[in-house]
Amino acid sequence: MTENFGTKPEWLTFDCYGTLIQWDEGLIAAVERILAKQDATVDPKRFIEIFDRHEHALEHEKPHRSFRSVTAESLGRTMAELELRHEPGDAEILTSSISKMPPFPEVVAALGALKRMGFRLCIVSNTDDDIIAGNVAQLGGHIDWMITAEQAEAYKPSRAIFEHAYRELGVSKDGVVHICASPHLDHAAARDIGFRCLWIDRGTGRKPLADYTPDRTFATLTEVPAFFAEIGWG
Repeated sequence: MTENFGTKPEWLTFDCYGTLIQWDEGLIAAVERILAKQDATVDPKRFIEIFDRHEHALEHEKPHRSFRSVTAESLGRTMAELELRHEPGDAEILTSSISKMPPFPEVVAALGALKRMGFRLCIVSNTDDDIIAGNVAQLGGHIDWMITAEQAEAYKPSRAIFEHAYRELGVSKDGVVHICASPHLDHAAARDIGFRCLWIDRGTGRKPLADYTPDRTFATLTEVPAFFAEIGWG
């Protein structure tokens, strides 16, 4: 189980939303606030599925657009597709809600344990600096660095955002272990670049890519410090 995991890295990189921060729960709550002003009844989960489709399409367009801009445009297209009224303040409801989304219950303690084990911690996230700042402020002061799509001018699943992170951190792919709960975004880069990757499977139904298997899978972040201690990285 613990054989051949390689040398201890200096850095651990993390996906933020869905891994450290309660993304699904917070997004549904924000969408429900927006839909509450509508006359029509729309399933929030269906709304989010349509929103995600537009968001991912816009993130692939060039030149690079800020996450705030992508969010606003995706929301407008989703409202139009569902024949809903799109009010000027709707995008702000969504982006401000993202900044306030809290961490999962075990996250702050687990990050603290990883810091005590000597790791430096970096977030790599599809967002803007000002949006993620509110989330990082809730993580107990344990995060040493943030790499955002705004800085890299690239969104996951592109490997460009990870390559930007390695340049900024001054490490190679062997100098990090990446930890994520978003296989559809992060595992493609792990497959293509070859960095070690731990999957936090929070039971959302998201599945790994058909042609990629993460190095280890855990149910919560609490299990990661225990695993690292088991392989002698404590």
